[in-house]
Amino acid sequence: MKRGNWGGKLEFILTCVGYAVGLGNVWRFPYLAFKNGGGAFLIPYWIMQLFVGMPLFFMELSFGQFASLGPITVWKINPLFKGLGYSMVIVSGLIGVYYNVIIGWCFFYFFSSMQSPLPWSHCDNDWNSPNCIVDSRSVNNSNATLNITMFNTTISASEDFFLNYVLKMSDGLEDMGVLNWRLSLCLLLAWFVVFGVLIKGIKSLGKVVYFTATFPYVLLTALLIRGATLDGASDGILYYLTPKWERLADSEVWSDAATQVFYSLSACSGGLVLMASFNKFNNNCLRDALIVPLVDCLTSFFSGFVVFTVLGFMAYNKQATVADVAAGGPGLAFVAYPEALASMPAPTVWAILFFFMMVIIGFSSQFSIIETIISSISDEYDWILRKSFRNSVYFRISLCVGFYLLALPMTTNGGMYLLELVDSTVSGFPLLFVGMLECMAINYVYGYSRFSEDISMMLGKRPSVYWKFCWCFMTPAMLFTVVVFKSIQYKPLTYGDYIYPDWAQALSWLVALFPIGAIPVWFLYYLLRNGGWDLIRQLSTPLPGWGPALEENRKFRYAGTRQIETIEVPVESDDGKDVSREMNGYAPKTGGQDKLDNKGAGLDNPGFTKGDEPPSYQDTFTKM
Repeated sequence: MKRGNWGGKLEFILTCVGYAVGLGNVWRFPYLAFKNGGGAFLIPYWIMQLFVGMPLFFMELSFGQFASLGPITVWKINPLFKGLGYSMVIVSGLIGVYYNVIIGWCFFYFFSSMQSPLPWSHCDNDWNSPNCIVDSRSVNNSNATLNITMFNTTISASEDFFLNYVLKMSDGLEDMGVLNWRLSLCLLLAWFVVFGVLIKGIKSLGKVVYFTATFPYVLLTALLIRGATLDGASDGILYYLTPKWERLADSEVWSDAATQVFYSLSACSGGLVLMASFNKFNNNCLRDALIVPLVDCLTSFFSGFVVFTVLGFMAYNKQATVADVAAGGPGLAFVAYPEALASMPAPTVWAILFFFMMVIIGFSSQFSIIETIISSISDEYDWILRKSFRNSVYFRISLCVGFYLLALPMTTNGGMYLLELVDSTVSGFPLLFVGMLECMAINYVYGYSRFSEDISMMLGKRPSVYWKFCWCFMTPAMLFTVVVFKSIQYKPLTYGDYIYPDWAQALSWLVALFPIGAIPVWFLYYLLRNGGWDLIRQLSTPLPGWGPALEENRKFRYAGTRQIETIEVPVESDDGKDVSREMNGYAPKTGGQDKLDNKGAGLDNPGFTKGDEPPSYQDTFTKM
């Protein structure tokens, strides 16, 4: 069974766009921009994009395209660093497990939108809590209704729907509760779709992306046009774009920008290496490395307008500020935005369109994430998994079923806390460490000169000075700086007002160390397996000069192990000229006696034989 190739250049570009443009572009970037200085946030974001995101993107595309191998097998370039490939695939696996849970939520909202009135637009449902209210203007602190937490006071109808009906959320990770059968079925549907699309691997994926990578832009444009016509839309846009220059002095802003670049471009998780490996050898990957990050950045920026026009309308209705209604992550996609949709004319239509768009955007990334895992393992064990189409299908079924079972705990009452733990952990230190070590392994260990020559074989020219400067210095330096600042700024894991217990904090570190640990574990394993033990034993063997200092005390097994021959010590002659030293059996660089010749005996320890030992050693030592 052949590995496969893209049907055309457009398939590859669209797949990379779909892989890079995910749910984070809709719910993460707009909130980070607002939180970190509005328009001023674009400065650190673009700097990180130019010196971290794009260099890593081009490096990984070139790396995979040159060897036509996945992120594990491609480390034939340096087998000691193959752990980096395993680390990438582990990161993709962890993301793939919880990402489909979020798509399951989108499915749930999509189906729930097919009714009028929308179930989160009122408090007359059987499952509504006693504290549910429709108009949050009656609450003294309007922001309290939009934080994804559990309150003893009032709760908005949209938040009540998300927490108490969709998630049936418990009070903490200590209380996991039971499986939510609705979410479990939505999750199962999501995995059925993933398997159906990827059943033929890259061939079927390349056809689906024509729809999944382009149709969301149609829906985003429709939502923007509708949002721009709403009252208060201009206020939302002003809050989104108004720069707060003083925020640039905060190191957390730069750390958020770097993390968002990784999160958005999906760099250092193996997908880019894999997708590029299906290209033709002379494909212009430099062009692709400029197009895709640019499209990704513009999509994030464009999504901000879509989101904040609606949040401005929501703030206008509540007679509050945009700051009071702005939320990030799930709070934006599943509470704030649905609440705004419910206030629009024809809310059912717009809710269906919005959550259908969320499903498509989610799948466009999930397809590539899962194919990265499948193809990477298939490349490593191709004699089994690519032996026949049947073997390939069985493996794909097994992986989808296994990931579904791993994700089931995230559909329990406490599943949201587990999902947040994995999400916040995987998107931080693991990706930063992989990116930093990948730059060093390729450009320092393998060597930039050789890597640039490899690129010239594909593109007909070597990379410019800009790429050399980034790969060899700026990118790893900035990644190291971000790692240091994130370590200094580290805070215990929280979710809203909930503080994770100590054992959960320890679990989050174990999740982070799982992919990072694969790098040194493989390094040591490969080193010891290929002569490392022999080298350690050799270096741990006593030198021939070891033993009693005086020759008359060197008996038994030490007898004859050191023969001091005449050594002429260097002196200066009377005429001032140097006299070179003459040595026999002495190694001045090591400061000890070199191995003496005893060719006739053919022994490892010359000058000593079995016959020299006292009777008690006769049967013990055969040779030294």
